[in-house]
Amino acid sequence: MVYGIGTDICDIRRIRASLARHGERFAAKILSDEEFKTFSERSARWPERGVRYLATRFSAKEAFSKAIGMGMRLPMTWRNCAVAKLPSGQPCIVLHGALKTWFEAQGLSAHISITDESEYAASFCVVEHLRGK
Repeated sequence: MVYGIGTDICDIRRIRASLARHGERFAAKILSDEEFKTFSERSARWPERGVRYLATRFSAKEAFSKAIGMGMRLPMTWRNCAVAKLPSGQPCIVLHGALKTWFEAQGLSAHISITDESEYAASFCVVEHLRGK
């Protein structure tokens, strides 16, 4: 049974401007440690890839926060929610800390879809009850 649905569209130009203004400190606030490592590697090879990576993660986390009905308030935090890839390349949500504990206690599962185009990144998230509540 569906618990919640969230969607987000992010203007990549806004992310680029925030990075220019605040530097890597902005990325470190949004990304988990593993995501930040990927961001740094991509940025070193081609800075625009780093910007787009950060924008897609920002969008995915916003969509997830809406799907669980919390927005950005505890236990939902930027760094407790990460986006990884399955071996197939499909994106997936990986949770940490109190958010992971809360999510598992609710018996929830998340599905995320992410895309980006020239100026926008967009995400769609469906969260469902595993136990059919």
